[in-house]
Amino acid sequence: MTKKLKFALFGNVYQERKSAAVQKFFSVTAEREASIAIPEPFFHFLKDKLKIKMPDCEIICGDYFTADFVICMGGDGTFLDVASKVGDKGIPIVGVNTGRLGFLASFSPEQIEYAIEDVYQGNFSVEKRTVLQLSCDEMDIADYPFALNEVAISKHDISSMISIHTTINDEYLTTYQADGLIISTPTGSTAYSLSVGGPIITPQSQTFSLTPVAPHSLNMRPLVLTDDSEIEIRVESRSNRFLISLDGRSASYPDNIHLRIRKAPYMVNVVVRPEQSFFSTLRKKLMWGTDRRE
Repeated sequence: MTKKLKFALFGNVYQERKSAAVQKFFSVTAEREASIAIPEPFFHFLKDKLKIKMPDCEIICGDYFTADFVICMGGDGTFLDVASKVGDKGIPIVGVNTGRLGFLASFSPEQIEYAIEDVYQGNFSVEKRTVLQLSCDEMDIADYPFALNEVAISKHDISSMISIHTTINDEYLTTYQADGLIISTPTGSTAYSLSVGGPIITPQSQTFSLTPVAPHSLNMRPLVLTDDSEIEIRVESRSNRFLISLDGRSASYPDNIHLRIRKAPYMVNVVVRPEQSFFSTLRKKLMWGTDRRE
C-alpha cells in the first residue's frame, strides 16, 4: 500500500517556465492521492496567471504549515526564501531548479516525476545544512534573524569604506577597513562569498568563513572558523549607518551596535539524489574541466 504523503508546493511568482513541471507534479501526486498545500500568492499565480487547472488543495496563509516534504520550484533565491519559511520545522526540501545556476536544487524541471518517485521509494538522502543566527545586544534584528547562506555587513552608500571591528570567541581579531564583510555557511560558500574571493567549503565541514569585501589592505584574506565559534561585530562609518543582509534580506542599522553571529539551534534538511555529490555539482555548475576550445 502506497504511503499517503502531504507536499507543500512553493515557488516564486515571476517564472512562467515552471508551468509544465507544476502540471506534471499535480498529475504524479494525484495518481498517488497525495495531499497538497500551496501558499496563497503562488496558488493564484498558477491559477490566474499560468491558467493551470488546480487540484483540491490546502491554502497556506503565513508561515505556519505542515507537510512531509516541501517542493521548491525556482532558483537559489527562491530556495533561500522557502528555507526561511520552513525554518525549524525540519521538513525536507526538494529543490527543482527553474532558475539559472541552481546550486541548491537537486532536480531539473524535467526530473519532477522522478523526484516524486524517489521520495516514495525512499531513494534519496537528506543533507543537514548549517544555519547562521544573528542577534544584537541593543535591539531586535529582523523578523527572521537566520540565514542559510550568509550574513553580509555592507556600507550604506557608495562614498567610503566602513570599519568592521571583529571579535572571535571574545578575542579581538581585527578591524576590517572594507566595503563589507561576509560571514558564510558552507552552503553559502558558493554564493556571494565566492564572488568576492571566498573559499569553497564542503557542506558537512562544520565551519564558517569570514570574507572581506574590497578590503583596503591586500593582506586581509578570507578566514575559516569552526562553526561553534561566536563572532561579534561592531561597525563604524561616516554615514553613521550600515546595511545587514541575511540571505539577501537587507535593512539599515545605526553604527556601534553589537552584533553576534553564531550557529542556529536548528538545521535545514535538503533532499539530494543518491548519485549526486558536492564535487559533481561543482564540476557541473562551475564547468570545472570544461575546455571551450573543444
